[in-house]
Amino acid sequence: MKIYDFKVRNAKGEEVPMTEFKGKVLLIVNTATGCGFTPQYEGLQKLYEKYRDKGLEILDFPCNQFGHQAPGTDEEIQEFCTLKYNTTFPLFSKIDVNGENADPLFVYLKAQQGGFLGDDIKWNFTKFLVSRDGTVVDRYAPVTKPERIEEDILKLL
Repeated sequence: MKIYDFKVRNAKGEEVPMTEFKGKVLLIVNTATGCGFTPQYEGLQKLYEKYRDKGLEILDFPCNQFGHQAPGTDEEIQEFCTLKYNTTFPLFSKIDVNGENADPLFVYLKAQQGGFLGDDIKWNFTKFLVSRDGTVVDRYAPVTKPERIEEDILKLL
């Protein structure tokens, strides 16, 4: 399988084929609105504004598995991100990233780039960097701020 074989659901519940992002550099992030790392939305938006015209897409997947820090509906999460952080990158429907109900895209991402202590995602704001050809090239811990990934993104753009 390749990353482009997957389909995900946007915040409106509509199916989106990952082929829509073919040829783009992707930063795929599991997020939460009530987490200590939530201010990273600001850094993600800055990266998006700076590089979207050069081919960067940031894909935001809210996840409520870690301390129930992504409460609310997809619509409420979208409103929060837009109003508080002025995000304009694509927001998708809330998902699980671990366990038997884990979204297939995240199962694939974890298989391609395992974690430091096992493949499971440990917390919100784990980030996966994907090259233009769909190769998952790196995985970043939640503590890694978006600006620290900028150099790696530039290499792929």
